[in-house]
Order: sequence, then structure tokens, then C-alpha cells
Amino acid sequence: MANKDQLHRFIFDNSDVRGEIISLSDSYLSVLKNSPQSTVIATLLGEMLAAAGLLSATMKFDGIITLQARGDGDLSLLMADCTRHDSLRGIARVKEGANPQDQDFRQLLGHGHLSITIDPAEGERYQGIVPLERDTLGACLEDYFTMSEQLPTRLWLFADGQHAAGLLLQALPSQQQSVEERNDYWQHLCILADTLSRDEMLSLDNITILTRLFHEENLRLFDPRELRFACSCSEARTLDMLLSLGQEEVLSVVEEMGRVDVECQFCHQQYSFGRDQVESLFSGQPRTLH
Repeated sequence: MANKDQLHRFIFDNSDVRGEIISLSDSYLSVLKNSPQSTVIATLLGEMLAAAGLLSATMKFDGIITLQARGDGDLSLLMADCTRHDSLRGIARVKEGANPQDQDFRQLLGHGHLSITIDPAEGERYQGIVPLERDTLGACLEDYFTMSEQLPTRLWLFADGQHAAGLLLQALPSQQQSVEERNDYWQHLCILADTLSRDEMLSLDNITILTRLFHEENLRLFDPRELRFACSCSEARTLDMLLSLGQEEVLSVVEEMGRVDVECQFCHQQYSFGRDQVESLFSGQPRTLH
């Protein structure tokens, strides 16, 4: 049986290759409950959540990593983020009137780009962008690693509306092996990983999968991380968003409606701000949060 919402990191002893494997269930279902989708969109959203979880394990500091795909196709937005504290959330937006059924990743998004944003709790934000020129999300992310990290990286991503899973293998800068030895070994491991089936990835637990794939390798497994759905929205963050919109636009809503109502797109938490609070926001006075 597949793990529920766990990520395992692993390395291959005496080599310069590392890996991660993730399985999602409850957190994935919580995202879909807040953002119901057709089967094809739910599958892609699950792959995006698995990818965000895998990439979050590369962060060595407190912060959040956000994956966002935007295009001109029926699926206008696919987004997921994960914090260093293992909180996942995600959302998908489909164009009004569209009813995507059997289209693949590239057809659904059309022409667009994939951005990977790393936002540390302290320090400067980093963002990398790659065009959506590949047929799968995993392949687009591999392009990102090739362009930005310059480290050979492969991803295998799967989802079915109930479970999501992913596997990442990455060649590290050569320390224990020569570049040629590392590349040969990484290719060997990728060939083994390519034998992995969708059904295996979505039905088996992480340790069983790794044992099946790499039973002849010297694999060292680290303690698992437990992931969960959680939203990072707050009244303070919502006020920051209103501030970024500008005084004229926000006050025009207050004039028309008497207040500003905001709903979080990830968890549907409602925030409401009256005239006094909005005017105080743009006057620079200290905020009063409720």
C-alpha cells in the first residue's frame, strides 16, 4: 500500500547521485476538495503537487518554493507550492466555458511558461523561467534544472485523482567519482527508474518501490518527512495584496460596495475590510488585525 503523504530522501553511497521519492494522498485530496477539477486537470494538479514537494527538499533554509505554469490554452494556470515545513497547497484554473477531457499537458496549457520561485524567509527571492516546450511537466522541470542548476536531473511524476507520486534523481557535482563515472552511473540509475510503472508508483509504498528499482545498489535512505495540506494565507498577507493593487483601485471598490471582500483561492478563507481599515492601510498608520 502506498505511503500517505511522505517524502524520502536517499543517496547512493560512494557516488555523486542523490534522489527523492514522494507519495501524496490526504494532502492531494484536500487540495482537490478546495478546488474540484475534471479528471485530466486533477491528474496534472497532482503531478504539480508532487513536483513541488520534491523540489522543496532541495531548500536548505526556511522558505517556500512555488511552481507555476501559465499558458494560453484551456488550462490557464497550474500552480503548487510547498514550504520548508512541509505544507502543500495548489490550484488550477480553466478558461470559462472550456471542458478539457483528453488533452495532454502541452495541449492544455498551450503556449506559455513554467516558473519556479524560491522565496526564503530571509534574503532575496529567486525565480527561474522556462518555456512550455515539452510534452510533460516532468520534462519541463528537467529543462529548468539543465538551464539553471546545470545538474543532470530526471523526474517521474504520476497522479490519478486519489494519489500522487514522484521520483527525482539528480547527479551532483563530482566529488567521489570522476565526471565520466558519475554520468555513467546516473544513466544506469535512470534506466532502472524508467522501468517504473504508473500503477506501481501509485499503489506501492516508497521503500518497496526503491527496493524494487535499486536492490543491487548501495542506497542509503533518510528518515521520511510528513507532508500536509495547509494554506499560508492570512489577514496581513491579504492587506499586503491590497496595498500592491494601489489606493485608487481599492478605494473604488469600497465606494461601490462599502467594503472589500477577498476570498483565498486556495482554501476559500474569507477576508473583509471596511472603509476605516482600508483608509488606514493607505495612510501608513499601524495596522489593526482582527
